[in-house]
Amino acid sequence: MYVAPRPHRDDDPLFALRLASGAVLGFVLAVLFQSQMPMLPPALIVGLMAGMRKSFDVKKAVGGPVAMIAMVLVISMLIDFTRPMPLVLILLVWALCVLSYYLIMATGNGIGMLVAIVTVLMSVMRMSSAAAMNVLRDGFIEGSLCALAAIPILYLVYPPRTTEMAVEVTQPAKESHHVMRAVIRGTVLLIMAFWLYSVLGSSNLMLAVAAVFVLVFPTAHQQFAEARERTISTILAAVISGVILTIFGLVAHFHILLVLISLAGLWLGSQMMSGSYPPMVYQFAFSGVISMVAGALTTQEPVGAMTLRISLTLVGAVGAAFMTAFLEKILIPPDAAPASGMTSERIDPESEASLAARDGTAA
Repeated sequence: MYVAPRPHRDDDPLFALRLASGAVLGFVLAVLFQSQMPMLPPALIVGLMAGMRKSFDVKKAVGGPVAMIAMVLVISMLIDFTRPMPLVLILLVWALCVLSYYLIMATGNGIGMLVAIVTVLMSVMRMSSAAAMNVLRDGFIEGSLCALAAIPILYLVYPPRTTEMAVEVTQPAKESHHVMRAVIRGTVLLIMAFWLYSVLGSSNLMLAVAAVFVLVFPTAHQQFAEARERTISTILAAVISGVILTIFGLVAHFHILLVLISLAGLWLGSQMMSGSYPPMVYQFAFSGVISMVAGALTTQEPVGAMTLRISLTLVGAVGAAFMTAFLEKILIPPDAAPASGMTSERIDPESEASLAARDGTAA
């Protein structure tokens, strides 16, 4: 699956400032609209912007929020319709998870990850209650609308230096047996979701969310690397959130909280461009900071919530990677021939884009 490259300061020197301002604007909008899910407006604004590279991309800025709204509405409707029939609901969730991973394996398109995330979130919340799912659905719609309005404004206020459009090169997985690999991943994700349905409850959603991101990668090596990055980013987010909440506890003013969030965003955005870890570690960490701080300001006990989030991320990511590797070893022949001309390693999308651009110019 396509992974966004490290942003370059020469192309976009205001990247970190735009990201930090997006988080601050998201928190202001959440308070202004008295959102029941206050972490979603800033998280969606930051998440969508952090994946954009080089100049402003109208398709991503508009298409991302619109796709999220459509996906949430359709999947929540299907889940609500099948809730009185538990077996049908479980089969629907499994089919959607398998379909999402097949799209990723066969095309490399990240839309499959969106399908998997929304399916897990909506189904787990609906198993809790219809009201809980409706709150989450409305929160995603509200956050997506905020992102739809905020991102173009932020790019207008903090424009990139380059006018070149980023070229995203998506490739199918090198490994064959895409259908079987998708079935294995869909089954593993369903096991995680079923554990939430029957034992842990909706408050432990991070278990399945962490698994979703790990399972998009085709090899065990990549999955364990992703699990490691997820765990590091969650620990980093917990440390930064702890500092923010400690200072906020001493000076409990909303504008002080916004300043602290912006400072965290500036540092993490800068680290995305020049940090020692891959840029996604810092992006995940900023999303984690937003979620932990917003959660602590609403209903969660800060230290307990941070510890639980780290534990769930570790168990979900590593557990999903182990189960997938085990099932693939049993069910997929070891001599499965790779598809010709494709790669399953984490390619440098920027170099691929540069090659494509040079080929186009030469032609």
